[in-house]
Amino acid sequence: MHVQEWLETVPAVSIYLLVGVVIGLESLGIPLPGEIILVSSALLASQHGDIDPVVLGACASAGAIIGDSIGYAIGRRGGRPLLAWLGGRFPKHFGEPQIALAERSFEKWGVWAVFFGRFVALLRIFAGPLAGVLHMPYWKFLIANVLGGIVWAGGTTAVIYSVGVVAEAWLKRFSWLGLVAAVLIGLTSMLVLKNRAKKAGQQSAAGSPAAAEPDPVPAVD
Repeated sequence: MHVQEWLETVPAVSIYLLVGVVIGLESLGIPLPGEIILVSSALLASQHGDIDPVVLGACASAGAIIGDSIGYAIGRRGGRPLLAWLGGRFPKHFGEPQIALAERSFEKWGVWAVFFGRFVALLRIFAGPLAGVLHMPYWKFLIANVLGGIVWAGGTTAVIYSVGVVAEAWLKRFSWLGLVAAVLIGLTSMLVLKNRAKKAGQQSAAGSPAAAEPDPVPAVD
């Protein structure tokens, strides 16, 4: 069964909880399809009045922020042995190449990796635990975590919901064709946002004094 079709059989309260829990677990460091669930739920909200997009976005934001915070605490306590253990359990997501890429992103962007990492699937899983492993000051992490969670979850919900409302006539007249069009437009919008976020992060890193240092220090107490 398609995710969209399955969500239509679930009560609104359960959808709010589902979105918050899945995104929370993904942010904690467990590879789950949080973005797919959020996009499907936002699109469903645009077609069903029982689902409030504001509540949906709030639940998604809360899940992202809480999950990242728990991931940070776990990473801080577990350290690099935790990454090695995760690599053994989830080699496709926590293998050496993935960890190396995430570490380079943190070394280059610093705290911005937490904020802009929301828009990148790999960093969205790594951000919390890796920030803890690298001992990023919690207050810096918390600010980037809260802002990134709200912008990503709330922005994604708003964009996909708006696309769904605009595409409602297509959904009624052409059914699956309208749904495909809405999903494609929504995904395209998300890719544009991700690309802009990545460019903004690179520009911020290039303009910071830390970016000019030949040997960046990954851990700051």
